[in-house]
Formats: sequence, structure tokens, C-alpha cells
Amino acid sequence: MIPDARMKATIKKVLQGFAVLVLVSIFLGLGFWQLSRANEMQNPKVVAVDRKVYSLAELTEPTGSVPVNSIGKMARTTGNFIANYKAPNQIDGDGVVADWEVVLLQNETDTAILVVRGLWKDRLQEPQIAMSNRVEVVGTLMPHQFDDRAANTPSQLSRLDSSILVSTTDLQLYDGFIMAKSEKVRTGAIERQRVLPPKLTSGVPGYYWQHISYVVVWWFMAGLVIWMPFYKRREDKL
Repeated sequence: MIPDARMKATIKKVLQGFAVLVLVSIFLGLGFWQLSRANEMQNPKVVAVDRKVYSLAELTEPTGSVPVNSIGKMARTTGNFIANYKAPNQIDGDGVVADWEVVLLQNETDTAILVVRGLWKDRLQEPQIAMSNRVEVVGTLMPHQFDDRAANTPSQLSRLDSSILVSTTDLQLYDGFIMAKSEKVRTGAIERQRVLPPKLTSGVPGYYWQHISYVVVWWFMAGLVIWMPFYKRREDKL
């Protein structure tokens, strides 16, 4: 009977040890995976640009965020400029800091989207643009900004984010904005200096520390699994 009891105890210890190894391996593996994801965020890759021009409705809807696979694609939309704003301290694709001219374009429905037309200093160079003119805009679809660059006032945007305009209009606002590459009215194309869109990357900086926190959690779980058997033995001895 004693050898059988010893055998059972040995088998139990082996199984417990195996279970500990499996759990520790899983938790360590998850931690290393999250660490790899964090490194990707620190060293993002430039996203390949799709040169095809899509209608705005093909890329996104006014009721939600811009889909990840639509960011950076060329969008076309038509409507009227209904409001004009200054967006200070913006950074273009060359790293140049400047104030941008941003308009709210009402589409041919009850929706609207922000459009970066160009530099603020060039805003008065196009007398042919009026609120009543129908304009076709083609440009790069960008996600909304998270950080404020200036104070928010009725004529100035603290960041390029349609959510800060919700209380000023009854229109359904698209998330994100379009960086205009071209504009066309009935009399022809509008020539002006355009802003180079910021380089799009596969990483989202704000998520780096989120991944690091997951690394800490998974490795803490691994350490807890290793420590528990020793704690149990100590309790049994007491």
C-alpha cells in the first residue's frame, strides 16, 4: 500500500509540475508576443499608398470611425463649403509646422466632413470659391487627431477632429478629414499650394504602453504560477 501511495504522490507531483510548465510557457509566450507588438509600435513601417480614387461613401460612413483599411486612401466627394477654420501648428509630411485652412464640406446629403484645403496664409487667393459654389474635392482620407495643437474657438480648431464640432451643426459628421489634393468647380480646377499629408505608419503611438502593460500582466501571471506550489508547501508544513 505504501509503494502505491508513494507512486500516486509522485505521479501527482509530476502532473502538477507539467501543468506549471505548460501555464508558465503560455504566459511567457503571451508576454513575448505583446513585447514584439510593442516593438512594432516603436518601429512602425510606412504604409503603402493606394493610388486608386474611391468615393467617400465607399471608404467610410458618418456614423463611425474611419476603418483602418481606408486610412490613407484617396477619397472623392462633392458638396459646398459651409464653414471655414484656422488649424494652427499643424505638421505636414515634410515635418513643416504651419497654420492650415480647414473647411467643413457639406456633402450632397445631410452629412459633412472636414477638408484641409491648404495653408492659412493662402486662404484669400481664390475669389471664385464661395459658399454657394459646388466643389468636387479629391484627397487623402486621414484619421482624426487626438492631441490639441491650439485653443478651440468658433473660428479655430484645436485639432482636426469633427467631434469638437458636433454642437455647432445638425449635420452628421464624418470621422477623420480629407487632405485635399485637388478641387474643381464648374469653371474648372482651383490651383493653389496643397499640404503634403503626414506619412502614414502601421503603428499607433498611444498603444505602445498598452502592449507593455500586457507584458507585465502576463509575466506576473507566469511568476504567480511558479510561486504558488512553494506557497502551498509552506502552508502544508504550517
